[in-house]
Amino acid sequence: MKVWLKYILGIALGVAFAIILPPQSEQARAALDFVTDLVIRFGRYALVPMLFFSIATACFKLRDEKLMLKTGLWTFALIILSSLFLVALGLGAALLFCKQQIPMGIEQTNDIPTLDVPALLVKLFPYSGFSSLLNDSYLLPCFVFAGFIGAGAADDQAASRNAMALFTSLGKVCYNVMSFFTEILSVGMIAIVCRWTLVFIALHRLGTYAELFRLLAILLAIVGVVVYPLILRILCHEHHPFRVLYASIAPFCIAFFSADSNLVLPLATRHGKESLGIRHRVNAVTYPLFSIFARGGAALVVCVCFIAILRSYSLLKIERETIMWIGTSAFLLSFLLGEHPTEGPFLALTIMCMNYGNGFEAGFLLLRDAAPILCSFAAAFDVLTAMTGSYIVGLKTHTVKRQEIAKFI
Repeated sequence: MKVWLKYILGIALGVAFAIILPPQSEQARAALDFVTDLVIRFGRYALVPMLFFSIATACFKLRDEKLMLKTGLWTFALIILSSLFLVALGLGAALLFCKQQIPMGIEQTNDIPTLDVPALLVKLFPYSGFSSLLNDSYLLPCFVFAGFIGAGAADDQAASRNAMALFTSLGKVCYNVMSFFTEILSVGMIAIVCRWTLVFIALHRLGTYAELFRLLAILLAIVGVVVYPLILRILCHEHHPFRVLYASIAPFCIAFFSADSNLVLPLATRHGKESLGIRHRVNAVTYPLFSIFARGGAALVVCVCFIAILRSYSLLKIERETIMWIGTSAFLLSFLLGEHPTEGPFLALTIMCMNYGNGFEAGFLLLRDAAPILCSFAAAFDVLTAMTGSYIVGLKTHTVKRQEIAKFI
């Protein structure tokens, strides 16, 4: 059975359980939360070991074949351009179509999340390189450490031959373990989707965020079905651009229902290699970089949400300077969310409200209940960007071995 069919089946069962047999007691909901957390831990279990060995060997091969610079330039160019495009799309759509006013409550909170940029930089270079492997959320330190090892080994290939052979072997072992975990995760999707559906049903009954969710769903469909396939057709002359969308079904499902950019990374990497045919040296590098930095989907959601908050407070026209500030802030913050794979969009929204001032410091509270669904949309945008962007990098570096669609996993 195809992997995506297993995930669709898990999603169907999760929705059915949430509708037919919803947990009636606090104990049942606590048990569901426990199982969901266990599933997410299970899904991430082999991620860091697989990344460490895979990135090291990939950087070794990229430097040996003099492809590192070209791969890096294409990757970061696509990350920046995709983020700019999604910010512009979010701003334009929100200004034109987001008219719903969200009712204001009297909620207050003393728990204001912050983003410590100096701490993020310090974590890149801990006192011991091995400490970078202990952080399961912030993957960039692991990437940097493994990248240095791989690039350094390419300086003296004779001395590092045995080490790279060991790393290659361990990378394949970790990849096989990770592949097994992604198969089992399709069963765990039942719990993840069940909890997501319960949250969505509760919000749907309120009707407060219906217009906001509808707008984000339309934008997601436009980006995934129209814009990204069109880019593949024009930029890469891809005759079958929807093959990338087909390969993205299972990663999209995980991203949307878990809102976790790290949880989706193992399956996205696997589909990039086994379905789209991107060679290991590029596949192992681009997907983590897109997962860490390409958070344009989060920026889009933040732009839409911030404009919705402004219009909930006032019906006055939003000035051009304010629009520029929203877009710039969301764009820049999107590159700093690597340590927050799940709640990054809401964190960015909170920071923007606090920095904007003018009585809007608590504006993020209007959307706090909807945060899980908003983060789901952001993760869905981001995984489509990662799948499409990595395939483009593979095509531009001539490291794609085309697979027949019938052989997709």
